Amino acid sequence: MKHEIGEIIQIHCYKHNGKIHRIWDTSTVLEETDDYLICGNYKTKVIENDGRSHNTKEVALVFFYKHNWFNVIAQFKDFGLFYYCNIASPYIDDENTIKYIDYDLDLRVFPDGGYRILDKNEYKYHKKIMNYSDDLDLIINKELENLIKMKNENEGPFDINTLNKYLETYQNMLNNE
Repeated sequence: MKHEIGEIIQIHCYKHNGKIHRIWDTSTVLEETDDYLICGNYKTKVIENDGRSHNTKEVALVFFYKHNWFNVIAQFKDFGLFYYCNIASPYIDDENTIKYIDYDLDLRVFPDGGYRILDKNEYKYHKKIMNYSDDLDLIINKELENLIKMKNENEGPFDINTLNKYLETYQNMLNNE
């Protein structure tokens, strides 16, 4: 069953061992296709695994994929467009809750187009203690390459025209609340 535009859902991020890592209390559906789900967030409550919580500060668009092992968050900060990309399992939809497993490695893209791969040590540590298989390691590293290629070729969420289309949709929703 596809989500309706404007529907409010939750996002649950897990670790490989099945433990909850982070919850986004609300997210607004902007579009769902056979390949992806796009949501918008603004001042969304985020609950960490230790119970602490905070609210997001800026408008963000989140691109979840059904077949790719990553998700992409476009963050519209006062000082430019940033991307925070998680290497993560394809998402599943469980009763209006998007769920995925975070695999530690992240790609941070800066307003000037430069990027940095983050959390390599965390990945190595979790790979060892949570027993990531060799096959999983191969998938994760290949998907990181695919994500960087997508970024370098300005595809999907990295295409400014695509991004602006969803941003306009979301801002119209916020203005009508």
